[in-house]
Amino acid sequence: MLLAIDVGNTNIVFGVFEDNKLITHWRVVTSRDRTVDEYKLLLKELFDLDGLAVASIDGIAVSCVVPPVIMSLEKACVELYGIKPLIIGPGIKTGISILYDNPKEVGADRIVNAVAGYEKYRQNLIIVDFGTATTFDCVSKKGEYLGGVIAPGIGTSLEALFTHASKLPRIEIMAPPKVIGTNTVNSMQSGIFYGYIALVEGIIRLISKEMKEDRPMVIATGGLAELIGTASALIEEVDEFLTLKGLKLIYNKNITKKTN
Repeated sequence: MLLAIDVGNTNIVFGVFEDNKLITHWRVVTSRDRTVDEYKLLLKELFDLDGLAVASIDGIAVSCVVPPVIMSLEKACVELYGIKPLIIGPGIKTGISILYDNPKEVGADRIVNAVAGYEKYRQNLIIVDFGTATTFDCVSKKGEYLGGVIAPGIGTSLEALFTHASKLPRIEIMAPPKVIGTNTVNSMQSGIFYGYIALVEGIIRLISKEMKEDRPMVIATGGLAELIGTASALIEEVDEFLTLKGLKLIYNKNITKKTN
């Protein structure tokens, strides 16, 4: 079985694959200060929670955009599973051409998403990942990573609003009853929810014009993909675990390469 780990700025998502099926997954808060022992304990408890044996893991793939985390997490995997993880970065075979000015600047999660999306749909794509930042990643019909857009995430925007506006409360991110709010909470929810849909759809339209191909398919992923993705008329597919699936695909490409 493969343990896929997606380390984001807000959450770490763990997923376990048996063959090509994602059989379980967990989401925990990202902490830059966890020690090796804390990661070992966390992973052991998560596996025990679902009745999985540590010894069942024979491969690990990691996507990480938080450098302080990677050393402790990698060491924990080696000590707990006896396996050195495949960490997505320069030199790893992805099967996709990266046309960024400096390919090393592209976040590992963005490349992993592009690999998973293109492998599944084999067409030009816009992949919207709702995380700490909301990213829009563009893939050509040929499977080239063209670049994209980075915008503040929904939670990040809401936290900034709460922090810098003294009288505004913390609120739950959800669709309000109507656009015109008649109280502070509904007004804030409307601004975040409908404002974000407008941002996402506006950027999708601009990207679509610039890609100079047939209209790209739009996929949403990430923790809030379901909330925004199902409300937007332009998002055609929501796949919360696209990144984990991409990690599985890249792991397979690299393991095959090593064993041939």
